[in-house]
Amino acid sequence: MSWSLTLSVQSSSRQSTKALADSLATDEKVVWASSKEHFSIQLNEQKAKDLRAMWNTRMRGLIAVDSLLSSLVPESEGSSTNTQ
Repeated sequence: MSWSLTLSVQSSSRQSTKALADSLATDEKVVWASSKEHFSIQLNEQKAKDLRAMWNTRMRGLIAVDSLLSSLVPESEGSSTNTQ
């Protein structure tokens, strides 16, 4: 049995979305939608606990980049990431 998880990510701008994708590029295959407005990654692991660990690692990376992006824009805009 194998475990799988797909995450789609779209930020408030294409530039921010690209920065988020770039932060994952060395760890995961990033697949862009035809519109280039969002991307997805898919995690596959043999064990659920390994999938959870990979998920947590990827999310921490995205949160760190999103936090950095948010600090570079006016405070009223807040967090730029919309995950599904």
